[in-house]
Amino acid sequence: MGATANSELLETLAASIKLLILDVDGVLTDGRLWMGDDGAEYKTFNVKDGHGIKALIATGTDVAVITGRRSAAVDRRMGELGVRHYYAGQHDKIAAFNELLQTLVLKPSQIAYVGDDEPDVPVMQRVALPVAVADAHESAKKVAGWITLANGGAGAVREVCDLLMTANQTPGTAGINTE
Repeated sequence: MGATANSELLETLAASIKLLILDVDGVLTDGRLWMGDDGAEYKTFNVKDGHGIKALIATGTDVAVITGRRSAAVDRRMGELGVRHYYAGQHDKIAAFNELLQTLVLKPSQIAYVGDDEPDVPVMQRVALPVAVADAHESAKKVAGWITLANGGAGAVREVCDLLMTANQTPGTAGINTE
């Protein structure tokens, strides 16, 4: 598991989470943008992260994605993973966050957010469990309640999903067909 000052507090916070919100670039991907001469954009996703997301959704915890960019590759991946709450092209992530609070009738104390850079900080400052990936910018690490061991796009999201499932004592991921 990732770094934290107090593992008991982390587990208590994780047990109260009903919604996991994720950024994309730098969290679900390694942050690199691959662009072809034709303008096509390519992204690499980690299947372990995908398995964790599907398993977490199967246990009843909602997953949302708020990203500043629009990408057909991300649209497709979110559809494959069954992420119903997907906000692309969000330069104001707080607006999408507030919409999620209203739509899902949740309090910030029931939400975890995984980010990696300055655009994520405003939402990270409002949730119960702000998480930064291991290779996050210092601005995100400063407000994080937990920092994963894995880098973005390299299993960090799976770490968070496993933490939430363990804290909620939900069944493991065996038998869940995800990929």
